[in-house]
Amino acid sequence: MTADAPAPFISTNGKIVPWADAKIHAFSPAVKYGAGVFEGIRGYWNDDRQDMYVFRLREHMKRLEYSQKVMGFERIIDAETMADQTLELLRACAFRETVHIRSAIVVDGEGESGAIGPTCTFITAVPRPLPKNVTDGVEAQVSSWQRIPDNAMPMRVKANANYNNGRLAAIQAKRDGYGAALMLNTRGKVSEGPGMCFFIIRNGRPITPSTSNDILESITRETLIQMLADDFGLKTDERDVDRSEIYAADEAFFCGTGWEITPVRSIDRLPVGDGGVGTLTKKLQDRYFAVVTGTVADHADWRTPVYQAGD
Repeated sequence: MTADAPAPFISTNGKIVPWADAKIHAFSPAVKYGAGVFEGIRGYWNDDRQDMYVFRLREHMKRLEYSQKVMGFERIIDAETMADQTLELLRACAFRETVHIRSAIVVDGEGESGAIGPTCTFITAVPRPLPKNVTDGVEAQVSSWQRIPDNAMPMRVKANANYNNGRLAAIQAKRDGYGAALMLNTRGKVSEGPGMCFFIIRNGRPITPSTSNDILESITRETLIQMLADDFGLKTDERDVDRSEIYAADEAFFCGTGWEITPVRSIDRLPVGDGGVGTLTKKLQDRYFAVVTGTVADHADWRTPVYQAGD
């Protein structure tokens, strides 16, 4: 693998091809208008078992089905097909490390912005070690860019074009010297980060913006809500969150496939709690990584083995 080809193969329309051979025309609606949907998924390597576990593969692919439906795709590629092709790609690449998987379905051909023509599928997987932000945390900025409302763009789904909104917030945060952005919606309530959901812990209680606050229906978010209830006996409040309330948080973190559980040390230069990684956040991280890597037997139904299943 090289910088130009971070993996040996990619899956295109169900065929395993060399990385450089996956192409789409520059005039396609996918390129011109962002006419596509995608999923981000993790495959976690377990060295003791010499196997990789794909976390909540079926749930991610069911959401990909939903995304295609909402975006008006002409032909819906089903979850089982995309899941099987994902496992086939991982075995072909023979990874022995944790990877980040991207499954995308885009509108192909040379149509205009309203085109609903044929689709093309791409599945990639690249090595992705634990980011430093997950262990050390980040400083966040409340962005001046607002989250797009659901009646303008379907923020519940992972549509390619949606992510330009978050990209602007992420660029602003970086330019202003922050590690991450936090976006408010058009009602002035806390929504989410550019590609991650947001939790605070206040007086020992987990709180997260509800799905009616223009956020992705995040699988990681739903996972953590269940873990907080089952493993820590804590019910998460899913509700509106005002900007001023986040400054009263004892702990805060972002979550998502890419961000996993990333502690937030400060918001707008105001420290969250003591400015370090929160106690509950750290315990939740430890539990989460034990589950996703399969070092505990719990929630086996969330993990799809790559190599043992292929034997």
